[in-house]
Amino acid sequence: MKTLIKAEEVAQFALSIVLFAKLSFIWWVYPALFLVPDLSMLGYAISNKVGAFVYNLAHHKGVAIGIGLIGLFLDNNYWLLAGIVLFGHSALDRAFGYGLKYNRGFQFTHLGEVGNQQKPGQAVSSLDV
Repeated sequence: MKTLIKAEEVAQFALSIVLFAKLSFIWWVYPALFLVPDLSMLGYAISNKVGAFVYNLAHHKGVAIGIGLIGLFLDNNYWLLAGIVLFGHSALDRAFGYGLKYNRGFQFTHLGEVGNQQKPGQAVSSLDV
């Protein structure tokens, strides 16, 4: 199941690239903006609660879709671009195991604990990778 979910996220990332290609921006704009949503991690400098709220807002696919729809309805390519980049970034983050955050700290996500190491001697299944 884990592999299937990761494949779904990668497919959503690919969709974001296809949608971006339909816009009139030069190709390097997408990779140049791709890590901008990670600036939301700066909220953790204030507190775990603020950090989780800001991070989740910047990585929520519903927010990304909403921003993209605003761009679609306003016929504004900049809003569309922002929504597409947020959507693609969030999808790829989830494919790598970075989920929406709990208030306990950055490593606690809805997909499990980030950086949670295997116990010594525990076998890793190819389906879990």
